[in-house]
Amino acid sequence: MTAEAETQAALLAALRLQLDWGADEALALAPLNRTLPRAVARAMEPAPAAEPGARPAQPLAQPLARPALVARGAVAPPAATRAAELAAGAHTLAELQAAMASFDGSTLRETATNLVFADGTPDAGLMLIGEAPGADEDRLGRPFVGVSGQLLDRMLASIGLARETGFYITNILPFRPPGNRTPTDAEIGLFLPFVLRHIALAKPRRLVLLGGVSAKALLRAKDGITRLRGRWREVMVEEESTLPALATLHPAYLLRNPAAKRDAWADLLLLRRTLDGE
Repeated sequence: MTAEAETQAALLAALRLQLDWGADEALALAPLNRTLPRAVARAMEPAPAAEPGARPAQPLAQPLARPALVARGAVAPPAATRAAELAAGAHTLAELQAAMASFDGSTLRETATNLVFADGTPDAGLMLIGEAPGADEDRLGRPFVGVSGQLLDRMLASIGLARETGFYITNILPFRPPGNRTPTDAEIGLFLPFVLRHIALAKPRRLVLLGGVSAKALLRAKDGITRLRGRWREVMVEEESTLPALATLHPAYLLRNPAAKRDAWADLLLLRRTLDGE
């Protein structure tokens, strides 16, 4: 057997061994350049050294908190970098809305009818963050206006909070996922810089996280919503800046599981007691 044939046989044996060990994905020889902000770089494990000539990280206007739940290799570096730059460059809510409208790094905008930015009162001091727009929200360009949004309004009205004066509301994603499917980790990670900047610009005193997608993304948690709900936690918004956040059940979940309304009511009472104590 020639040296070349021996080398080829050794490589095939190594591949078979990898398959036997359960490997089902090929990785690149060089690490991906995910170009994250300074605050992210400190929070994450150090990445392997880049190949000579690899594209350097782009400077950002200001640091952002670490994005959560980004699947390995799922977000293309140019799109992630562009999202972070656009978010950091917005200094008003109007500028942020315009920046999100101009962002073309996600295919979600291609299937959506409208950008769904926010609704309610930005200076209310209480900001609610849900998952993603549904069909009604996509059609009207406003969050939580469908059946689940109507339930949410009634729930909050029961503790004296009205959308017109008592709270501000948005979603993790500004575009409706096709078929109302659950957002992917890649989509959440891509839009998270916009969400964090949205919180920073609205300057709420407290957050309410509606459902597991919002809670796990902003709390950087792996537990489900039933384990995360029911007590105040901390969300890092910008570097060394945190806000108290209360995770609770999404109203769409309550429509499917009416028995869970008891837990949601307990969360609302906790929210009301906390607001009354401020």
